[in-house]
Amino acid sequence: MDWSTYYPFYASHPSPPQPGGVDASEAETQTEQKATMTKEITVADIGCGFGGLLVALAPRLPDDLLLGLEIRTQVTEYVQDRIKALRKQNVGSDRYQNIACVRANTMKFLPNFFRRAQLTKIFLCFPDPHFKARKHKARIVSPTLNSEYAYVLRPGGLVYTITDVEDLHSWMVEHLQGHPSFERMGEEECQRDECVVVMSAETEEGKKVERNGGRKFVAVFRRVEDPPWPGE
Repeated sequence: MDWSTYYPFYASHPSPPQPGGVDASEAETQTEQKATMTKEITVADIGCGFGGLLVALAPRLPDDLLLGLEIRTQVTEYVQDRIKALRKQNVGSDRYQNIACVRANTMKFLPNFFRRAQLTKIFLCFPDPHFKARKHKARIVSPTLNSEYAYVLRPGGLVYTITDVEDLHSWMVEHLQGHPSFERMGEEECQRDECVVVMSAETEEGKKVERNGGRKFVAVFRRVEDPPWPGE
C-alpha cells in the first residue's frame, strides 16, 4: 500500500528526470515511481472511532507513525478531515503529520496492512461488546484475531484494551492471557504507562463513560518471544 499520501511529511519522492539525461521511456519510468516512506507505521488504533486517541497520542509519540483503522465510511472521512484541519492549523511544523486513518475491516484484512513484527503497539478501545452469545464470534478479541495481532506485533510490543463492559473485559483477558504469544502486564506497570492514561481519558467513548460515572476496565498484554524451533 502506498502510504505516502497519508503521511506526506515522511514521504521521499524520486528526483525528476533531468532534460536530456535519459531517453523518453526511462524518463516515463522515473516519473511513475512511487514515493518511498522514511518511516513505517508502528502503532495501530483498531476501531479508532472519531480519532480522539490518535490526536492525543500524536504529540506524545512523535517518533512513531500511528494509523487508525475504522470500518464506518463516514466516520473514517470525518477523522481524515480532522487530521487535515489539524495539519493546516500547524503549518510549518511536523505536528499531526504522524497520524492517519483508513477505512478497513481489520477482522478480515489486518495482515494486509502490516508485515510480520512491524508494530509496537495495538489499541483496542471500547470495542463493540456484542452482548448476545451468538455474536461473540464477532468480538475484536478471539483466538484467530489474537494470532494475527501476534503476527504483526514485534516481541515486546503491547496490546492495550479498555472497555466499560466488565463481561467484555473478562472475555478479552481470558482470550489474550490464554494465547501463548501474550502475557498480561502487571497493574503497577500499567499505571506508569502514559498510553494507558491517555487511552482512559482522551477517547470520545472514554469521556462519555466519565460523564456518566461509569467504570473503565483496562488490561495490557505484552507480546512474548516465540519459542525456538526444535533443533535450533
